[in-house]
Amino acid sequence: MRRFVMLVLVCVLSGCGVASGTDVPLPWPDEGQAAVEVVGVGGLGSSGGAEPVPIASVTKVMTAYVLLRRHPLRPSGQGPWITVDRTAAEESFLPQESTVPLVEGRRIRLRRLLELMLVPSGNNAARLLARWDAGSEERFAVRMNAAARRLGMTATTYTGASGIEDSTVSTASDQLKLAKEAMRDPVFRAVVAQADTAVPGDSRRLPSTNTLLGTHGVIGVKTGSGTAAGGNLMWASRVEGRLVLGVILGQAAGTNPVAGKAAALEAGARMSAAVEQWLRKGVTAAAGGAALDHRLRAAAPAPA
Repeated sequence: MRRFVMLVLVCVLSGCGVASGTDVPLPWPDEGQAAVEVVGVGGLGSSGGAEPVPIASVTKVMTAYVLLRRHPLRPSGQGPWITVDRTAAEESFLPQESTVPLVEGRRIRLRRLLELMLVPSGNNAARLLARWDAGSEERFAVRMNAAARRLGMTATTYTGASGIEDSTVSTASDQLKLAKEAMRDPVFRAVVAQADTAVPGDSRRLPSTNTLLGTHGVIGVKTGSGTAAGGNLMWASRVEGRLVLGVILGQAAGTNPVAGKAAALEAGARMSAAVEQWLRKGVTAAAGGAALDHRLRAAAPAPA
């Protein structure tokens, strides 16, 4: 059952008053789940219930979050060298998986491997990073679940670092909690905003799976698709100085990964466009315009 949340923008400075509340008419998907929030202001609503469902490669957001918490990088830092093992190299050629071409024995910096995991969605890069950090993929999954519990993601279970397993399940509202925390990290923000990347020593550019980048203020973050999971999307946009976060799960589930991803991106395009229009209209229509928006930012600043 869909629900719309009354969003009331309250200015705390003397004489500013209260902006009128508005039901946000977002084009919620007809299937699956979705949730949207404006950071520092509040939720705009949700749809589709709260049953945990497979999330496919959206899983990699938690993989990156755990890695960057355990191995923080400066904005310009590249991090430690990591040696590509035989498993990661052999997995470069797995059918029916999203992988990147890794060569056994090649040393690659942590920052670049994060790019190869998040931008073209390399499953083998994700699993390599899990083994490097925890010694095994199973031990890394334990760290992922511990992080989920700390973030209050009570309906989430991770069973691997890449998302290939249908047993990794979550909800749109849980993933929204993760998105909010992950986007606080400047390295994560920079990586998920990249249009492409490349394996060191390989001239081929590997494009981002998130084709919404650059439209309607979208600045990230991650797609995911699978037959059981359908199409999934975690997205972030910057509109009128506000950080908007959204999660869409379970689009065209049971069809095929290509159709699922296309459906999720289509739904994400509609949602991000609607939020952009709503926020811009609100700033334009508000009494005092820029002055009111400035006071609202002072009351509840969004993270950088």
